[in-house]
Amino acid sequence: MILDLSDDAKEYGRQALKAFEAAGGDQLLVQADAKPETRAGLVTPVLDGLGVFELEPRSDADSLEAAAALCRAAGYWALPYPVAERLARPADLDVDGLVVVDADTPEAALQGLDSRWAAVTLSGKRSTVTGLGSAGPSFATALELWAVDQSGVGDVALALTLPSWTLLGMLDRAIDLTVAHVSLRKQFGQTLSSFQGVQFQLTDAEVERSGVDMLAKYALWSVVTNEADEAINDALALRLATIEAAEVVFRVCHQLHGAVGFCDETTLSWLSRYSQPLRRLPFGVSKTRDTLTTRLGRRGLTGLFSS
Repeated sequence: MILDLSDDAKEYGRQALKAFEAAGGDQLLVQADAKPETRAGLVTPVLDGLGVFELEPRSDADSLEAAAALCRAAGYWALPYPVAERLARPADLDVDGLVVVDADTPEAALQGLDSRWAAVTLSGKRSTVTGLGSAGPSFATALELWAVDQSGVGDVALALTLPSWTLLGMLDRAIDLTVAHVSLRKQFGQTLSSFQGVQFQLTDAEVERSGVDMLAKYALWSVVTNEADEAINDALALRLATIEAAEVVFRVCHQLHGAVGFCDETTLSWLSRYSQPLRRLPFGVSKTRDTLTTRLGRRGLTGLFSS
């Protein structure tokens, strides 16, 4: 078991970071926020230049690693486009992307997009998206669905795992922004980063982020290697760890930024706000935990330390 991305995938992720920055970086989100209908036009030319839609993460392990690195880069810049969901598209449906939804309240961050979308529940029930509800915060909107079949269990693990890589990229950026902030700001004649309390808080945030980093790589391996049900369990465990880590990381980063961290003048504010759909949909921390616990029963997760 090799729990690391290949050198080619890492380089692809680095090139994606540079391409997103050159295309506008943080301003892409600001522009899309003002006019959600421009989301695709702002981002898809960059994705085409990177050859994103030529990746085949379902059938090729190298493509899967490249897709993960790409999603992390997209999260780092809070790219206002559902890259992970596009890459998770099923091979046997004539759609552009796939979202995992709660069977009771299907929602996704698809506001302003006119692509063809499919939705799948954890039980494998697949539907096509026939309409969008009223606009919600951070591009989120309710979905109108038309049932297709019950054969989507094999789609779920990938469609849960890649968005977690996007959220991981957001955690990377939040910590980078905060480290830069406390290294510049001074109090009592010293930079904030020199205070032990600040160092402890940043360490707590980094421990959470680095733990998710390892779990994300394991879940990616599980998508390729394990049966569908076990891969879904690993993907749910990754999702749970990622949204729990996000609560810690963003709390610490907001605290260390102070009041300015909640103002639109700061990138952290935008990043935090647009992390919400990834943290809340298809379900938040409590329902994710309950769902995983119910699925596992008394068996527990198989993994690196199982017997």
